[in-house]
Amino acid sequence: MARRKKIYEGKAKILYEGTEPGTFVQYFKDDTSAGDGAKKAQIDGKGVLNNRLSEFFMTGLNQIGVPTHFIRRLNMREQLVRQVEIIPLEVVVRNVAAGSISKRLGIAEGTPLPRPIVEYYFKDDSLHDPMVSEEHVIAFGWASQQDLDDIIALALRVNDFLSGVMLGVGIRLVDFKIEIGRIWEGDFMRLVVADEISPDSCRLWDIETGQKLDKDVFRRDLGSLSDAYTEVARRLGVLPTNVTHSVKPTVIN
Repeated sequence: MARRKKIYEGKAKILYEGTEPGTFVQYFKDDTSAGDGAKKAQIDGKGVLNNRLSEFFMTGLNQIGVPTHFIRRLNMREQLVRQVEIIPLEVVVRNVAAGSISKRLGIAEGTPLPRPIVEYYFKDDSLHDPMVSEEHVIAFGWASQQDLDDIIALALRVNDFLSGVMLGVGIRLVDFKIEIGRIWEGDFMRLVVADEISPDSCRLWDIETGQKLDKDVFRRDLGSLSDAYTEVARRLGVLPTNVTHSVKPTVIN
């Protein structure tokens, strides 16, 4: 097999040169991390689960008219995606107080928010992805006011879709993070949902018990991350047949 050209490697994924013009191959790793990489582990089967789950969510968004970079899944760990120019922001939508908003504002975790709140974080690991305002985004040229209006509209549509899908399988969508990319078609530019949507990028709680079914299981040592992600995939009907259950993570110091 010919050696593929690696374009980028992050904490949980690798991007390779695509098999078609204007595409990338997105490979999902088993690596997981928390605390800006202070805690790391390899969870057998995590990449397979996230590939299938992200395919499920991105396909659903495409079907309801929310544009994404997703084209198709290639195999158990890889998917073909459109090449996009990533806006250097993490866009976070919060429905329930948890994580950093609870710490910043002293709101008890689990408190429903009066409305979905959209936040922006500048993508820079060396700065620990600081929270920024619309003023920062526009002043530094990361996005225009029109871009931000479109980003908010996209983010809230994603929130409506994910909230409904999760509610249908007994899961509360607490919050989630997406990235937005620009696609150029001649002189015309449009914004699309990029990166991934998976339990790595969402907070998901069981509606009845409050059990966490997301990356907080790893962050807070609450049990098996593999079991949590497998449960989400099982409820959504996208569970791969060859994922190992109850895997003990290999922790990397």
